[in-house]
Amino acid sequence: MKCSSGSFRKNMNAARMVAVILAVFALLPVSGLSRALAAESPAHEAESDDKTLSPYFFIRSEDPAVDQLPLKATSASVNVSGIIADVTVTQVYKNEGKKPIEALYVFPASTRAAVYGMKMTIGERTIVAEIKKREEARQDYEKAKQEGKSASLLEQQRPNVFQMNVANIMPGDEIRTELRYTELLIPTDGVYEFAYPTVVGPRYSNQPAATAPPSEKWSQNPYLHSGEAPTYSFGIKVNLAAGVPIQEMACPSHKTTIRYQDKTSAAVELDPSETAGGNRDFILKYRLAGDRIESGLLLHEGEKENFFLLMMQPPRRVAEGAIPGREYIFIVDVSGSMHGYPLDISKKLLRNLVSGLRPVDTFNVLLFSGASKLLSERSLPAERGNIERAIDLIDRQQGGGGTELLPALRRALSLPRADGVSRTIVIATDGFVTVEPEAFDLIREQIGNANFFPFGIGTSVNRHLIEGMARVGAGEPFIITRPDEAPGKAEKFRRYIQYPLLTGAKLNFGKFEAYDVEPLGIPDIFAERPAVVYGKWRGKPEGTISLSGKSGDRPYTKTLDVAQVKPRAENSALKYLWARSRVAQLSDYNKLQQSDERVRRITETGLEYSILTAYTSFVAIDSQVRRKGEDAATVKQPLPLPQGVSDSAVGGSANTAMLSVVPPAPGSPLTSYNKSLPAGARPAKEATGVRTDGRRKEEAAPKIVIEKLAVEGGIPETMVRRFVEQHLVELEQCFKSWGGNTSRVKLTLKWTITPDRKTKDVRTTIEGAPDTLLQCIAGQAGKWVFPAPGTGRETIVTAILEVTI
Repeated sequence: MKCSSGSFRKNMNAARMVAVILAVFALLPVSGLSRALAAESPAHEAESDDKTLSPYFFIRSEDPAVDQLPLKATSASVNVSGIIADVTVTQVYKNEGKKPIEALYVFPASTRAAVYGMKMTIGERTIVAEIKKREEARQDYEKAKQEGKSASLLEQQRPNVFQMNVANIMPGDEIRTELRYTELLIPTDGVYEFAYPTVVGPRYSNQPAATAPPSEKWSQNPYLHSGEAPTYSFGIKVNLAAGVPIQEMACPSHKTTIRYQDKTSAAVELDPSETAGGNRDFILKYRLAGDRIESGLLLHEGEKENFFLLMMQPPRRVAEGAIPGREYIFIVDVSGSMHGYPLDISKKLLRNLVSGLRPVDTFNVLLFSGASKLLSERSLPAERGNIERAIDLIDRQQGGGGTELLPALRRALSLPRADGVSRTIVIATDGFVTVEPEAFDLIREQIGNANFFPFGIGTSVNRHLIEGMARVGAGEPFIITRPDEAPGKAEKFRRYIQYPLLTGAKLNFGKFEAYDVEPLGIPDIFAERPAVVYGKWRGKPEGTISLSGKSGDRPYTKTLDVAQVKPRAENSALKYLWARSRVAQLSDYNKLQQSDERVRRITETGLEYSILTAYTSFVAIDSQVRRKGEDAATVKQPLPLPQGVSDSAVGGSANTAMLSVVPPAPGSPLTSYNKSLPAGARPAKEATGVRTDGRRKEEAAPKIVIEKLAVEGGIPETMVRRFVEQHLVELEQCFKSWGGNTSRVKLTLKWTITPDRKTKDVRTTIEGAPDTLLQCIAGQAGKWVFPAPGTGRETIVTAILEVTI
């Protein structure tokens, strides 16, 4: 059974940005300035003013005595009972080097996970972690590290991104950390899904590293190159006790073995051939007999408080007689992390969505990476010519650049709109950004009378962002991991938006004494999925609970008799689920400040119910002093790129300011459209792919040779020359889009190689060349990391290159 899945620089100055935007409107495939860190500097804390919180490619340390890959295995044991999953995650760290180390590992979790426990095992000793305020836990951990004690610290960087620090792993040591979480499985359209994320994708951030708080430094993480397998093993086992007969079960992400123990239970394990499955989400889907949906009331009586979980099924879908015209705004992420496989899925999805619009609808398309590009300043009628134009624009995207999500959202939300027309906003992205709270705030404050439907594209998307945007935007999230899922998800979206199940939903608890209810209100229900509410209750469990609203144009009411439900001890996980829901309501939608009252409430909730939050952490400290004398080296565990994600997500061909597109084909809907642009916005004949000297661009293959090379410093000239010759092809790519008349130019390239082998201070000179070309060359050269050993001093290189175009 088969189971599937920026450059980071400061913004350009205003004048340069104007030139870039003009180039974008000319739809030229211009490459821009890119910065990808290729290795972590030994003095990483001394951030330069313009360095952003960038991920970087992993390069082994020059010290062979330091184990650079301390994480040897990660595995999950999952027990699903009814609709509640209890998950134990085990991480095995081993120091195979000759020096003590501290290991840092950034890893993902479910967006609904309530992490309630952790322990650390060293040999025969097991230390149970304590929940503390984040600052206190960090201080205790650092103190133990300095004292030479083994310790582990679990922190939440995002609701779905955690960081594990393990201090003082001695040579030959094997240390196991074990964390536990619980989550609720909510069926959609009769299908239950358990998703276990395995890897955190590289996050784009334009925040300067020098001024970033410590809590944001996690995004500066090393990554393996695209296609490289994880350096650690991955395993997962799932035991399902559904309580009712299972109709079918499948794992679309990994090869698995499924063994049915009886009609109501099954065990799932990875197939032995799945040796590198830790680069994509593990997804298990199942249906119950008769498409049964577990709904109703769960109760738990605690020593101090009582908790409940209410799941009420909405009505069946009712087709309305006449659907009014709607406006659709499609926001498409074309950044570097979307290059290749994810963007191919987006193209298929958007072609399907746009082609399915009705003549009474209007629509617009906004593409974004570092900059954004609109199909039209006003939404267009869904006529054939406009649809073809939109599809042509989408099809020509290649993917490149940063992921400036917030400016794109602001631009889409500020578009003029017609009175009386329902607006629906659709966004397709992998969500590899660090601005989730800001995005939630923006949507919540400005969206007004509109619904927001995010599509997460890829094998390991940022579900926190995708699901959060849907919640605050009163819409539905969709996750697409394979191209063949796009048509079905597009059809499901159309069905949802045209025929909502329940609008104006309200809950009435009657005599049932409910309080601290989360969430406070129920949004419009689009999917065939229960309305879910957590809370506490007092007194006797009695009375009735009713759900009311409108189904189509008819009133709808459903009631539940509380007296028929008995509190059960096995529902003890409800307190963790309630606490997680309370924290989500406080933090997911609003950007919090340290002085904010909500921070205090989140902290108190985390401490009282012993759950991990942004302001509470788990820390485990061994009592024995194990390291004396030599300091421990800190090692960041390198992560694999998610399956299907290219190197552009870390740097590659990405840039912060450009949309990467293929020029329109002759006769395409956009060819005539480009001709209406202002003079100077495009080079002559560029829309037809012809250079100004008459040769077609595909016939003009640039070639670069070294004419002169001067090297001042410790790295030998022969080594520098050999490296540059091997990387000239990267510079040649920049000239493919230049429409200059001359066939031969001189390029002067000067740069500095730092003691840790990186490239800085790149300067380029070509007479008569546009800024975009110089930026591209500097960006490509700026990514170079020389293989020569460090010399302890800088090396200055000047190269005069002859370019034949």
